[in-house]
Amino acid sequence: MINKVELCLKLLEMTTIDKTKPVLVTGATGYVAGWLIKELLENGITVHAAVRNPSDEKKVAHLKALSAQTGTPIKFYKADLLQEGSYAEAMEGCELVYHTASPFTSNYKDAQKELIDPAVKGTENVLNQANKVNSVKRVVLTSSCAAIYTDCTDVAAAPGGVLTEKVWNETASLEHQPYSFSKTLAEKKGWELNQAQKQWDMVVINPSLVMGPATNIGTATSESMTLLKQMGDGTMKSGVPNMGVGIVDVRDLAKAHFNAGYIPSANGRNIISGHNSSFLEVAHILNDAYGAKYPVPKKALPKWLLMLIGPSVNKSITRKFVRNNVNLAWKADNSKSRQELAMHYRPLKETMIDSFEMLIKENLVKQK
Repeated sequence: MINKVELCLKLLEMTTIDKTKPVLVTGATGYVAGWLIKELLENGITVHAAVRNPSDEKKVAHLKALSAQTGTPIKFYKADLLQEGSYAEAMEGCELVYHTASPFTSNYKDAQKELIDPAVKGTENVLNQANKVNSVKRVVLTSSCAAIYTDCTDVAAAPGGVLTEKVWNETASLEHQPYSFSKTLAEKKGWELNQAQKQWDMVVINPSLVMGPATNIGTATSESMTLLKQMGDGTMKSGVPNMGVGIVDVRDLAKAHFNAGYIPSANGRNIISGHNSSFLEVAHILNDAYGAKYPVPKKALPKWLLMLIGPSVNKSITRKFVRNNVNLAWKADNSKSRQELAMHYRPLKETMIDSFEMLIKENLVKQK
């Protein structure tokens, strides 16, 4: 049992954020950031939005619209992940910093330059700036379950065959799944910088695959959006890999970020994943709802076929990737997020239906 002295010490360690103060969101035009900013604005919290180009109206229009709808101010600041000091102005006066900016793509030529450097150096630049701004009390870092595991074989090797916040990715590399490697290195850098100072605490969000509708329809560049579109435009009509994957709705993920910022006792790593699922389960949901009219996948592709054609279709689908992931399950424990971040996850069917309806509305998929 916790005695009174220990309880007082724990209360003193908690970080309370003033909701009248502005909040910095890096990567503000991103898929996840859009819903986070919506959550913040709806709660009357002024947002300092750090973006590459504040003058790019196409990229920021949806955020301005959210500000107008809620009547809560949003201010845009030019910032670059790789430029030291570029977040100084945007961070000034903020007690809370959300660092969501990090590349997520399988379409790269140079993994070091396009994935590793922006993720690691970007985290370093943002957190070093937090050390220089006296108002900062908490940083919420968007990491990933990719910093916990690389392949489904890692899930099987985890204690009890279940991923928890205690598990770290030890199998990704620059050559194998460099995105997972980038997220692992970036989160480790974040903890290193956090532990080297005492001004601000850090809460890490580790989402699984993020699905759901986008706030910036038409300009969304998330890899999740690409995958969803391929499931509806006929690209995957022959079938999907029967690959285990965790899935979380982007709207639930935004709520997790918000709670991580404003629940005083929030701490450490937090797996944010609504469902232990698979691409085949997603295909079945879409086929049941839209299979009569749209070329959505109905079945799983044979593993031997994926081994044969995968590398020629996408350089990320190596034979090692297929061997380590196809026909294997994915399982993670999200109980910490439910208990400590007050998370409630919506049904997977709701996520996928809302996502596909967005594709239909924007004419991103066509009927057979």
